[in-house]
Amino acid sequence: MQVQIDRTACQAYGNCADEAPAVFRLDDLGYVQLVGGDEVPADQEPAARAAILSCPARALHATE
Repeated sequence: MQVQIDRTACQAYGNCADEAPAVFRLDDLGYVQLVGGDEVPADQEPAARAAILSCPARALHATE
């Protein structure tokens, strides 16, 4: 699974980093970044999917 971030939609809520800290982190301004690239490790996919659903701005998207 890969994750794309729509940086124009991100509102720096931080829900993604709370849900999946091994996949998402926040930069110095509070905006989302991917940890380790856009390919999500298989063991982190459930957390990444929960993080994507928790984004109120709908700034995160998964592709298989």
